[in-house]
Amino acid sequence: MKAILGISAFYHDAAATLLIDGEIVAAAQEERFTRKKHTPDFPVNAIRFCLDYAAISIDELDAVIFYDKPLLKFERLLETYYAFSPRGLVSFLKAMPAWLKEKMFLKKMICEGLMEAGSYDKKKLKLLFSEHHLSHAASAFYSSAFEEAAILSIDGVGEWATASICHGKGSEITMLKEMRFPHSVGLLYSAFTYYLGFRVNSGEYKLMGLAPYGNPHSKETQQFIALIKEYLVSIKEDGSIWLNQDYFNYATGLRMIKAKKWEKLFGFPVVPPDRKPEQTQCNLAYAIQQVTEEIVLKMAKEAKRITGSDYLCMSGGVALNCVANGKIVKEKIFKDVFIQPASGDAGGSLGSAQMAHYMYFGQPRVVSKEAFPHHGFYLGPDYADKEIIHSLKKYKAVYHKKERFEDLCHEVAGYLAEGNVVGWFQGRMEFGPRALGNRSILADARNKEMQKKLNLKIKYREGFRPFAPSVLAEDANDYFGLSGASPYMLLVADVIEQRRKPLPADYHELDMWEKLYLERSDIQPVTHLDFSARVQTVHKETNPRYRELIHTFKEKTGYGLLVNTSFNVRGEPIVCTPEEAYRCFMSTEMDYLAINDFVLIKTEQPDHENREKWMGKFKPD
Repeated sequence: MKAILGISAFYHDAAATLLIDGEIVAAAQEERFTRKKHTPDFPVNAIRFCLDYAAISIDELDAVIFYDKPLLKFERLLETYYAFSPRGLVSFLKAMPAWLKEKMFLKKMICEGLMEAGSYDKKKLKLLFSEHHLSHAASAFYSSAFEEAAILSIDGVGEWATASICHGKGSEITMLKEMRFPHSVGLLYSAFTYYLGFRVNSGEYKLMGLAPYGNPHSKETQQFIALIKEYLVSIKEDGSIWLNQDYFNYATGLRMIKAKKWEKLFGFPVVPPDRKPEQTQCNLAYAIQQVTEEIVLKMAKEAKRITGSDYLCMSGGVALNCVANGKIVKEKIFKDVFIQPASGDAGGSLGSAQMAHYMYFGQPRVVSKEAFPHHGFYLGPDYADKEIIHSLKKYKAVYHKKERFEDLCHEVAGYLAEGNVVGWFQGRMEFGPRALGNRSILADARNKEMQKKLNLKIKYREGFRPFAPSVLAEDANDYFGLSGASPYMLLVADVIEQRRKPLPADYHELDMWEKLYLERSDIQPVTHLDFSARVQTVHKETNPRYRELIHTFKEKTGYGLLVNTSFNVRGEPIVCTPEEAYRCFMSTEMDYLAINDFVLIKTEQPDHENREKWMGKFKPD
């Protein structure tokens, strides 16, 4: 038995992954245990979970591996400050104590964190370090069903690299090309995230969701695209970019951008958090999304050119931009594309463990012939009936146990068909930022009012945010123009023409809120402004229970899809435990909750009208 623990920590999205003989046994983000979204803290709880799940100790591990090399990051910090000196002196003086205290003594901190997770013999510990982009590349390639593939990793910044193209073959990964700091697609996108009033490292998906509200035909939008390309970024034919540091401040400052210069360039100041976007901001969101898609598409074509591969694996934070991913698939540059579901830094824990297994220990790789891993990236904790009952009794909750799962599906499908919102908590928690049917809030995609209801009464978030559909894999083409599977909600596809409603001639001139509530299709809540949808195809092989529910819903309604959003409120990580699920259920206007084979009805619960009592305190994301 060869057991390897991979760790990512200290920047954002800390996580742990356990590999045994190359198989992913357990993986989870630390935020799910501490309830601090995107926490950078050492993943003590995630490590404990992984070890407990496999019933092994730290002493039984063959290696512990960290997902990047802090000394290389320190080198980048020093060289950057030197290159830009005397600019950034204040930032330098603030950063140095933290680096000297923490990052320079990272080995000691990892050893201490492991001791908190479980006692072990320090002399036996083999501690390894992987490079950041190699961790990303490994997580994508080794998790794929491809014997050989091009690997494209794009994020903010690792040690020096901000994007890389690798070639994977068998057990080996070869680095072919990389782009280096300060030139970064991820940081460019994050700069606009900050400028438009969203939080960096968590609000990028909001920027992506805001983009379709932009008017693609307006003179202002086209001018914004031209300004971005003229003043901020130069795009080369191979997808590499050059960012004009006269407009950015992330290299040596305490902010992403030079705000006054951006205000002069685009005509408005930094948008305050939580301000309702105006059309100008929507147009700029559209502009940067278009520029990002152009860059990512060029990078994918370059990956094809230099590897000659028919297959592509993707990872890194920018690989969570499902609109750009959809464009790559649509262009048919590759025969097939695999995007690693936990593409951000959390997935670095997985990739580093896989890198150690295949490249450090030289283990042979046997590629599965399945289209996707059998575990479906449901790699977190699950809970037995006894544990669920214990949690519910703590709150004197009223629950009903179904003897057969098909009875549960029949009842829940009925509630959904009647326009109710249901919390759906089943089996092992998902690894990665998307809820894929085990920690989900579900609703009927036929209900025209459901997007508004879910945003305002369940999620307590911005009204413009779209929702994703979960569709039976075999029915996907009855609703969406999808050329293959999309099991991890990482591809955008268009709603097919037959389901669309005709739009008024002046559609693009309408106010964004008028656009939002204008009927666009017969599956309105999952049809975004541009007729796109972020699709999850549901497969019997990876999630038979979720598939059974949707199939039962189809038998009742004729529609083989549901609205699926993550089981949490704004600012809260996705729920992990039955207790967190119950509290979230009680703090919102959710109507029903299904935990394994238990059903809970809101109106039967004690204090069901007192939502304030149940609400947690979470910072807005």
